Amino acid sequence: MNLPGTTIHKLIDNLTRSPFSFALYRLPWTDEPILVLQEEDVEVLNSPAALNGKRGFVMTPFHQTEEYPAVLIRPDKVAHEWENISQTLEAFASSISFEFSSSFNSKEKRSTNAQEAKEKYEQVFSRFISSLEDNTFKKLVLSRNYTQALEGDFSPLTAFIRACNNYPRMMISLCHTPQTGTWIGSTPEIILSGQDTEWHTVALAGTMPMQGEIMPTEWSEKNQNEQAFVSEYIRQTVKRFGNKLKEKGPYTARAGQLVHLKTDFHFELKDTAHLGDILQELHPTPAVCGLPKEEAYHFILNNEGYNRAYYTGIIGWLDPQGETTLYVNLRCMNITDKTATFYAGGGILPSSTVETEWEETQQKMNTMRNIL
Repeated sequence: MNLPGTTIHKLIDNLTRSPFSFALYRLPWTDEPILVLQEEDVEVLNSPAALNGKRGFVMTPFHQTEEYPAVLIRPDKVAHEWENISQTLEAFASSISFEFSSSFNSKEKRSTNAQEAKEKYEQVFSRFISSLEDNTFKKLVLSRNYTQALEGDFSPLTAFIRACNNYPRMMISLCHTPQTGTWIGSTPEIILSGQDTEWHTVALAGTMPMQGEIMPTEWSEKNQNEQAFVSEYIRQTVKRFGNKLKEKGPYTARAGQLVHLKTDFHFELKDTAHLGDILQELHPTPAVCGLPKEEAYHFILNNEGYNRAYYTGIIGWLDPQGETTLYVNLRCMNITDKTATFYAGGGILPSSTVETEWEETQQKMNTMRNIL
């Protein structure tokens, strides 16, 4: 994907410093940027189920709070391709009387001390592994974040385009609302996609690094078990809402410089008026939470030691009368005026080791670091 002209570059970067809400995204294996822009206040939702019958760009947190609400960017303006996006933004800019801020509209954060981050992770890991070893849980997902300073000339749009070029297999997003702040993401994991009666979701669990450009295919028992847990949960959930379920996998799928075990689930839906109800049951999947799901969810909230915000939430386009492409917000970062905060996690089983899991989060964070 080529860099657009200076005018559109400035307009999009300025929108991340504004009270207006927008999402710029690109679907996997395409070169088409799509802009969704809302002229008025964004719609705040109280749960994924509230998305029933809604249309627009969705961004929900892992755990909803007053500070991190679920939002729906209403498609007041939608444009595809840079030429149309440029015309849309220029017309929008000329129709408003607003002086853009020189800084990002989100909270300042201090840079993370690397040694302190590692020590904190080890402490939290010990709590998680203890609950797995005593069979309280089959699986838990432990995540962390890391904040580093940005260069003074950082451009959100440039980072978005780098991600598009580096990660053709992933859904790339640049999303900003006054309620959520500014987020850039690159995710391989569909939570719900489809149109009419044909729908699709995936189980994505298990992680290994690429070996240069060679894709490894020999998976450990730990990774295979993790994938099996996630698949079984999604299989049972989908059966409650759809029929004619077909599976493909598990198979090895590449995501940047990592590979995952993946299973595709294709199913039939006769009624698309209740997509929010399906999302309510799927989110958070065991791939980002654990099993048993409800108990693991509350354990994470009480023991992980920080707020995941929009990491592992839902992100993407929702249209019950058209095509829906919703993803789990995985490789992502939150941008403030001077910092980028990265998020990453991994599935923990009784056989997990702290060094291996720490290294996995490092590799996952590199997905976003590499576009800075």
